[in-house]
Amino acid sequence: SNRDLLNPFYINSIIMSDSAKAEVEEQEMAVESKPATSNREIQEAEKDLNAAQEKLNLQALPIRAYLDQTVVPLLLDGMSALVKERPPNPVEWLAAYLLKHNPQNPSKD
Repeated sequence: SNRDLLNPFYINSIIMSDSAKAEVEEQEMAVESKPATSNREIQEAEKDLNAAQEKLNLQALPIRAYLDQTVVPLLLDGMSALVKERPPNPVEWLAAYLLKHNPQNPSKD
């Protein structure tokens, strides 16, 4: 329930999801199991492993820290732009802003 989400003991008891653990282990095994034949392959493998570890690190954060590191900065920027623009449909405008400026989606329109 939403009430559980506000309980700090509940929040801190959530370390990481099983799927996040499995993803990191899978990436580590992929890197260790086959030898890389080029520097590019090594760099790609390290990049994939770092991305999986970063995801795992985010999974381990308490809710407030997770939101502060991932959503809040973009949301504040969007809300600042929203009050300057003052569109007639603010929710749709903010949703479009968030999608357009999403740092996890490098392709911008």
